[in-house]
Amino acid sequence: MNTIKPANLKKVHANHPGFIPVNCQNWTEYPYQPEVQFRIGCNGQIIELQFNVREKYIRATVTEINGPVHQDSCVEFFISPGADGNYYNFEFNCIGVPHVGYGPDRHHRQKLSVEVIQQIATVSTLGNQAFDEKTGDFSWELKVAIPISCFVHDPMKTLSGLHARANFYKCGDALAEAHFLSWSPVKTERPDFHQYPFFGELIL
Repeated sequence: MNTIKPANLKKVHANHPGFIPVNCQNWTEYPYQPEVQFRIGCNGQIIELQFNVREKYIRATVTEINGPVHQDSCVEFFISPGADGNYYNFEFNCIGVPHVGYGPDRHHRQKLSVEVIQQIATVSTLGNQAFDEKTGDFSWELKVAIPISCFVHDPMKTLSGLHARANFYKCGDALAEAHFLSWSPVKTERPDFHQYPFFGELIL
């Protein structure tokens, strides 16, 4: 598997007191750039995430777990706990509906079971009811709690002290102005978040 030198990796520590921007605009053909930031915390058994977003369009049409939430106003957290290149993609639309998979790349993924994914807690300032696309000036916040039990392919007793590879994203594939932003830069010709070689470093 292709890798990049560690010196080129961005790094973030869990429980950092401030918010961190998701502002890498990797593909010029998608110029729209919402304001996005996140923070991440860990108590050993749970990873806690908070995304703050301001954007012109919001949409939440997907209500089923493991549905195509990336087509809505969506934030994403990809994490590889081990050294084998496999990673989990935790994706959430703006009302907190999750989609979670596992594997080495875009084309070889296993969706986690609904029973496992239901252990994830989400709370959105936009509520939990579906709605069609709206245009305006919207600010919303999503809080996510991912328990250690969701890492079914990487059994662990604690998350504390874990050095992982990860990336954080904002997208909206089916919005009036599609956009694809990342925390750690993704150097591919076309939009593709499933790029383990460009994950940054996450220390829990």
